[in-house]
Amino acid sequence: MFAGRVFRFDSVLFFSTGMILFCGVFILFSASGGSTEILFHQGIRIAIAIIVMLGVAQIDPDVIRRWSPAIYLVTVLILMLVLAVGYVGKGAQRWLDLGLVRFQPAELMKLATPMMVAWLFANAPIPTSLGRLMVALTIVVIPAGLVMVQPDLGTAVMLVISAICAVVLAGIRWRHLIILTAAAAAALPFLWSQLRDYQKDRILAMLDPWSDPLGMGYHTIQAQIAIGSAGVSGKGWFSGSQSHLDFVPERSTDFIFAVFAEEFGFVGIIVLLGAYLLVTGRCMHIAYQAQDHYCRILAGALALTFFFYVFVNVGMVSGILPVVGVPLPLISYGGTSMITLMAAFGIIMGMHRRRRLMA
Repeated sequence: MFAGRVFRFDSVLFFSTGMILFCGVFILFSASGGSTEILFHQGIRIAIAIIVMLGVAQIDPDVIRRWSPAIYLVTVLILMLVLAVGYVGKGAQRWLDLGLVRFQPAELMKLATPMMVAWLFANAPIPTSLGRLMVALTIVVIPAGLVMVQPDLGTAVMLVISAICAVVLAGIRWRHLIILTAAAAAALPFLWSQLRDYQKDRILAMLDPWSDPLGMGYHTIQAQIAIGSAGVSGKGWFSGSQSHLDFVPERSTDFIFAVFAEEFGFVGIIVLLGAYLLVTGRCMHIAYQAQDHYCRILAGALALTFFFYVFVNVGMVSGILPVVGVPLPLISYGGTSMITLMAAFGIIMGMHRRRRLMA
């Protein structure tokens, strides 16, 4: 009986995420040039991520709800610690080096921020008040500002998106939405002034990458060539010329979608995006069936954040969005992002599991 309870999970969500992970292993092996070392390390991360997902799925959502403020505060403190003693790599101070492992605490904020916003609105009347919206704005501005200082524009943007999703799902008056939109538009000149020069160049390069083809526009141009040359069925596994001749940069991490598109073509892209939509749709279905306001807000926000995660990476690689360093979920090489996403799916599974037990 105990084993049955422990390993009870949502089969649709489990196997759809598993399909994406399996696809990621194949494309990462090609993108890394057949590196068995990279494949081995990624396999360990996948195993840990699956264990984390199944473990988190067994936690009662009420426990997560009660601990949401504490989780948020601790994560903010860890972000401050990163600015003090964090590991510096590629010109950014984003990691904590614990000796055996090195992880990026900003990824944890992608869980803590929507959890805290959902906690704030859990018992609030619908639609919510403007004062509570201001509190929610403060909740997201603090970690987003700390992440921007690292600097990590991509993660800061995803934190804001996760909070916006939670606020919209909590219920917001149209006039409040208009006020917040106008305030955000008025703040754009200030936000632009706070960006670093290379971040501004990336945004400008999105508008015309050919203005600097060997500089800021290089990533986008090479990725577009890889995607555009693939055709309907692609060039075949291990046969992508742009990626295997080292034209596509960061091909194992941020630009791995260009490698996948070049090798598997339009058909492969449709299948992969279909798998992503299946995961998002299943999470939204679980959110719709949730039995309390906290679970609906949190599950929906996590699902929509995952969707925008995919959208931002694909848009970045295809050139319709600026290069902001957001990896392709469950496929790009790396551990912290994958484990965080799988933990999010575990939270959503836990909500579905509790509803079934109560039913």
